[in-house]
This record gives sequence, C-alpha cells and structure tokens, in this order.
Amino acid sequence: MNIKKVLKIVLPLILGGFLVWYSLSKISMDVLIGYFKEANYSWIFLGLFFGILSHLSRAYRWKFMLEPLGFKPKFANNVLAVLVGYLVNLALPRAGEVSRALVLTNYENVPFEKGFGTIVAERIADLIMMLSIVLITLFVQFDFIYNLLTKNFNPTKIIIGLAVLTIGFYIFSSFVKKAKSGFLLKIKTFVSGLIEGVTSIFKMKNKWAFIFHTIFIWVMYVAMFWATIPAIDGLNVPLGGILIGFIAGGFSIAATNGGIGLYPIAVAGALALFDIPTEPATAFGWIMWTAQTAMIIIFGGLAFLVLPIYNKK
Repeated sequence: MNIKKVLKIVLPLILGGFLVWYSLSKISMDVLIGYFKEANYSWIFLGLFFGILSHLSRAYRWKFMLEPLGFKPKFANNVLAVLVGYLVNLALPRAGEVSRALVLTNYENVPFEKGFGTIVAERIADLIMMLSIVLITLFVQFDFIYNLLTKNFNPTKIIIGLAVLTIGFYIFSSFVKKAKSGFLLKIKTFVSGLIEGVTSIFKMKNKWAFIFHTIFIWVMYVAMFWATIPAIDGLNVPLGGILIGFIAGGFSIAATNGGIGLYPIAVAGALALFDIPTEPATAFGWIMWTAQTAMIIIFGGLAFLVLPIYNKK
C-alpha cells in the first residue's frame, strides 16, 4: 500500500478525531450523557423507521437501472448490497459504491463496470435532489437568509461578489468548452457525463417509478431528521431550521467518514441561526448521528453475515 492510499485512510480518521474533540468541547460529557438518558426513544425509533424505508426504496429503485441492462437481481440482494455499501462508507468514503457493485458481481453475476455505472447514475439523481432541497430552502427561507446575509455582510459587496462570480463562471465555462486536454478536459468530461446521466433517467422505461422513489428516498431522509427532534424535550425547531439543519448535516456526511465529529458541529451551527441554545442543539446532533450510525453498523454488519447464507445455493 503506497503513502497516498495510507493518507486517504489515516487523514480522515485524524480529522474525525479532532472534530469529535472539538464538538465535545462545546458540551460537557456529563450533560451530553444526560441528554441521551432523558431522550424520548420513541421518536428516535420513528426516525430510524423512516431511514430504513429510504434504504429499502433505494434498493428497489436500483432495479430500474439494472433491468434495461438485462439483469434482474433478487430484491433481497439489492437490499443487502445497499446496507453493505453504507457500512463500508463509514470506514472509507466513496468505497461503499465499489463494494455495493461487487456484491451484485459476486452473487448476481452483474458485471462490475455495469453495476458501478448504475450507481454513479443514481448518485447524479441524488445530487439533483440535494440541490433541489437547497433551492427549496432558499425559496422558503428567502427573507431569513436575505436578512442574515445583509446583517453580516454589506449588500453592495454581496451584489459585486455575485456579479464577479457570474462573470468568472461564464469565462471558466468558455475555457472548459474549448478544452482538449488536461484538467479542464476532465471537468468537461465529468459535466458531459453528468448531463448524459440526467437525461438517461428520462429515457428510462420506468422513469416515473424511478423519479417517485428518488423523491421518496429524500423525503424519508428529511422525515428522519424531523422525527428525531422531539426526542429532546423542549427542542422547538421551525421548518427553516429543519431544512437548513438537514442540509448542513448532509454536507458534513459527504465531507467526512459518515459525518464523524463534523455532523454535530454542522447541525448545531445551523440550529444556532434560529437562536437554539448550543447544548441542546449539539446534543441533538450527537443523538441524530449516533442513531444513524448505529443503524448502519447493525444492519450493515448483519448484511455481511446474511449475504453468504442467503446465497448459499
């Protein structure tokens, strides 16, 4: 194993350890444990139920990508592959997609490159959904976000900054379109693949079923976040706080191994915008992250054990 691969594994773990320490510096361990003891676990389990529904829907949605390629894997193997992928992602970010494709290669004879290609296309759909939630949040909370920005930044500077970014983006896009080699060509290829992946969804035989499950998955993600809030007595979060907190948590999961350490910080920071005290906000972040991670570890671990037994024949 070369140094680059070692650093890819070690650096995220070091960063995660630092973020855990930083997050816990905002709240004493005794207070945090108190929140865990006093939490209403009925709401936490309801949130986990929504999370499980999202995983099942993701596994079912996968068949709409595989069928046009001539493959009809068992639904159970799709579910187990998805759970294994989530578990692997906790240790190695983005490695979960590889392991998920490998499961179907081993147990359903789906060629790796084809299985992995469908997963990439799914991720494009998920990226669109995440951006859609961001746009919905900007629309729903426009006044709040506008007042927040104008309060902390000079409006004139914001307008100038947006103008510079727009012009810069236009110039950069022009260079990318003309690129024939190097890094810009890679960006051009990536964007072209992104557009091709998006348009392929609308050419699918079961495109409306695919779109329905894509929306359902993300509604369940938001519902999981929303349902866990009442677990902490007296924690009242408005709709804007739910959406912004969910977005912050989602980006933190993408940035580190399953959001370790960063998730509670990101969520607490988002809730702080709505004048929610640091301690309950941080405690909620830890409870939310712990519930999600425990679900992934338990079900992902079981999936590893069940896969060879279920496919014994």
